[in-house]
Amino acid sequence: MGKTQKEISERIGCSQSAVSRHLSGKSVGRKKCGKKRCTTRRGDRTLRKIVEKDRFQTLGDLRKQWTESGVETSRATVHRRVLLNQKQRQKRLTWATEKQHWTVAQWSKVLFSDESKFCMSFGNQGARVWRKTGEKEMPKCLKSSVKYPQSVMVWGAMSAAGVGPLCFIKGRVNAASYQEILEHFMLPSAEKLYGDEDFVFQHDLAPAHSAKTTGKWFTDHGITVLNWPANSPDLNPIENLWDIVKRKLRDARPNTLDELKAAIEASWASITPQQCHRLIASMPRRIEAVISAKGFPTKY
Repeated sequence: MGKTQKEISERIGCSQSAVSRHLSGKSVGRKKCGKKRCTTRRGDRTLRKIVEKDRFQTLGDLRKQWTESGVETSRATVHRRVLLNQKQRQKRLTWATEKQHWTVAQWSKVLFSDESKFCMSFGNQGARVWRKTGEKEMPKCLKSSVKYPQSVMVWGAMSAAGVGPLCFIKGRVNAASYQEILEHFMLPSAEKLYGDEDFVFQHDLAPAHSAKTTGKWFTDHGITVLNWPANSPDLNPIENLWDIVKRKLRDARPNTLDELKAAIEASWASITPQQCHRLIASMPRRIEAVISAKGFPTKY
């Protein structure tokens, strides 16, 4: 209409600079700037577990172990991922404060769940070999290795009454495949552990878990989902069960994927209801630990 930028800004109630940016095309159809996020949430959880094993490791050590788990990244990315940001810490603290007075009986009504990755090789110490001095480089004293060992992804659930059936996941998990897991493994877990009693389901904030269609699935099935703070593996007792299973696998030393799966199932089946109840009973202490740490990660 031939009006000046000042006249336009006064008429629509915004700043003249905003009008200028719009007219120059700078605010129209802008593409997202910056690099694409180079790690997944699952990869970030792996890094946190590495850090929790030894809080005094250097960035180089953390990056090396994270790379060996299958995540290629820089030292700068490692540094950014290690610490919770202020917003996440505040949400953890708020969540813990809300749950501060929950009893063990209330936590016993929660069905906790999680996915975990199991690799054919465990640790980074390598295989031990019997050899004499000077035989270090002999071919028969060397063992080849692969950069990315064969692995399987597993979904599981637990409550104060014990564990449910495991699901070995094929391929990447999206909303549709996750809902299949819920249908064929979560519901049987709930039936086994709770029968006809009511329960609350817990899972983290992975994209497949937070999808709108997944939320509708829970609504359609009449299942209450526990609100959960981001980046909080220390609040999920099933993480301790994964550690128990992985420690047992070090003794089993499977050589094939079938052997690995069988060993995982055997280790999972050996977990007792008493072990699960003790972990659920630790929830009030975990909550207090988060409050005492003002939202920072805890020893759990």
